[in-house]
Amino acid sequence: MKKLRMPLLVLTSTTLMLSACAGFQTNNSSEEETNEEGKTVVDFWSFWGSELRRPVIDKIVADFNASQDEIEVKHTYSPWGDIWTKELAAIAAGNPPDVVINDINATAIRGKENQAMNLSEFMDDSFSEKFYPELWNATLYEGDSYGIPFNTDTRVLFYNTDAFEEAGLDPEDPPSTWAELEEYAAKLDVKNGDDYDRLGFYPLWGVGYDVWLLNANGENYFGEDNNVDNVNINTETNAEVLNWLKSWRDRIGEDVVNSYQAQIDSQQGNPFFSGDLAMLVQQPTFYTQISEYAEDLNFGVAPLPEYEPGNGHTSWGGGFVAEIPEGSSDPEAAWAFIEYLTGAEAQEYWAVQNFDNVANIEAAEAAAENDELSEEGQMVYQMAVESMENTLLTPAPVEAPGFYNYINPHVDEFFLGSMTAEEALAQAQADVEDLIQKNQ
Repeated sequence: MKKLRMPLLVLTSTTLMLSACAGFQTNNSSEEETNEEGKTVVDFWSFWGSELRRPVIDKIVADFNASQDEIEVKHTYSPWGDIWTKELAAIAAGNPPDVVINDINATAIRGKENQAMNLSEFMDDSFSEKFYPELWNATLYEGDSYGIPFNTDTRVLFYNTDAFEEAGLDPEDPPSTWAELEEYAAKLDVKNGDDYDRLGFYPLWGVGYDVWLLNANGENYFGEDNNVDNVNINTETNAEVLNWLKSWRDRIGEDVVNSYQAQIDSQQGNPFFSGDLAMLVQQPTFYTQISEYAEDLNFGVAPLPEYEPGNGHTSWGGGFVAEIPEGSSDPEAAWAFIEYLTGAEAQEYWAVQNFDNVANIEAAEAAAENDELSEEGQMVYQMAVESMENTLLTPAPVEAPGFYNYINPHVDEFFLGSMTAEEALAQAQADVEDLIQKNQ
């Protein structure tokens, strides 16, 4: 198997910080900048500075610069988190970058706050068809896009095929429902007194409680249309899911859960690599860790099991967009670069070199068949592509920025045993409704 030395990229939703921070050195004007050759300079900011990702994005920038003779893109790296604080400071100063990579789930909020430009003037009606609909819809504010999807992710089930065979399970028939997941996990457990030589599964490794709520409901807290008039946090189904999740911890035992978690956190010592954990929900990019730390591991990959038959294998994803900050010195030149950056050629190159899920459908499907990937890599990437059809995002409604901060503390109290599931959800619903009322 081809060995890929790639770190896992974890995609999370980011709330922009408004605190003051030293910004990039920039000119005092947002007037169009040109270089010595008379080319328009596009200032592009990203957080991709690792040994793996920096060369890939720089190659894409270089290819764009070589493809035409009117625009020169200059790439500036800034660390995760800092980049968006600096961007806001630059927007306030009237001298922002021309293109920036930003969190997809808060795109509508940035549109509302006039932090990102409305991009509708640059595209025709068919442009959106290049991207997964769920990603495209997350970029819209009042029907217009304020960022173009670049990359994304989803969640799938990795499982140890050797462990399946040892437990009398068919590796070609992974669990499809929550009931089967419990059944398979019990058969895969190998106990040694109060300890486990092998643990079948634990649902809160690799994903949070919210992914299981999303899976059970088939929609986010605000319904299919992300409408704040329809807040569905305090529901019987959600209470059932939280209690189901807690039952796993109660059965396995807190000491075992914490011990395995410590090994997972070490990355290289992940018990899935050693066969001590038979099933694990993770992003498809988890494959890069398998190829790095357990290249001889025999494994399969499957969709996230559904709540009950016919409910749907709903998964969760996030992602990033390329957007033009309000006040860009040359939006047309910036758009030309964004169009290239999110086009099929650049997207497939990014997907294969980084083993990362991309937003362009044509590029994603091509990456799954790309000969630069190993057979196992193609298998995992193909599952990622298929999973995107059932993957939902959780974009923050403009009336409810940072809404998870009003839910998570109460759910934490439930898992700590100081609140019932019903109490936690009721308080979370009340707090989110108060947040909405303040922002309407």
